[in-house]
Amino acid sequence: MNAIAQKTADRIARIGLEVIHLVAFIGYAARLLMMSLTLLVRGHAMGQPVRMRHIVSEIITAGIQALPVVILMASTIGVMLSIQGIHSLRIFGAETQVTFGLALSIPREFAPLITGIIVAGRSGSQLTSRVGSMRLNGEIDALTVMGISPIRFVVAPAIIGLIISLPLLVAVANVAAFGAAQLYIEATLGIASEAYWADILSVVTIADLIHCFGKSLLFAVLISLTGIVMGMGVSGGAEVLGKATTSSVVSCIGAIIAADTIFALVL
Repeated sequence: MNAIAQKTADRIARIGLEVIHLVAFIGYAARLLMMSLTLLVRGHAMGQPVRMRHIVSEIITAGIQALPVVILMASTIGVMLSIQGIHSLRIFGAETQVTFGLALSIPREFAPLITGIIVAGRSGSQLTSRVGSMRLNGEIDALTVMGISPIRFVVAPAIIGLIISLPLLVAVANVAAFGAAQLYIEATLGIASEAYWADILSVVTIADLIHCFGKSLLFAVLISLTGIVMGMGVSGGAEVLGKATTSSVVSCIGAIIAADTIFALVL
């Protein structure tokens, strides 16, 4: 009985420690976000302006350079949804209604989710690697000694750049998925492009677009903050940096899926 009680106590202690770490993680991430937004608005008055060239650099890295893989994956998803939709609806002789299923699923779910996962794998790991390397090399401390806020130099541009980039990537993903699906459906069912797009536009509403881009903004914040906080926690050596980078990708994807689930249940 004593051994069982000890194991139970150890398990409770571990769970409690994990909860404390999670709360600390969320608190630190919220602090970074608030300080980044403050510097973005009042940076010039505080002597710590967020430079536009740094934000543009982040937009190029996180957005423009991710376009090829986002277009490829979104197009593939569009074709696969068309294949599965036609196969399922053919049982009821209603395969021509596949366009309505695409209009309901791509903007609200697949475009933001797939794009978010792709960006998490690219930008989340990249942020953790960059910030972690700066921590290991003493560059974060050097910026502080020189009177330059690491938040305005490293954190704020990354967050703002991703907030701008991810909704634009999601918009491209929507177009790519619908475009690829249209080509497959036209070749398979003979539905003209005019009729296809008329069906899509008759179903997609402003509420769907708000849902879509609202998700993308939330995903951008989650990816940037998770990647940065994981990088800030790096200490030791290159092996620790590698583990942190891997954990960052897993954490980003987990946060995106959790947020997507909450969106689906609430909205």
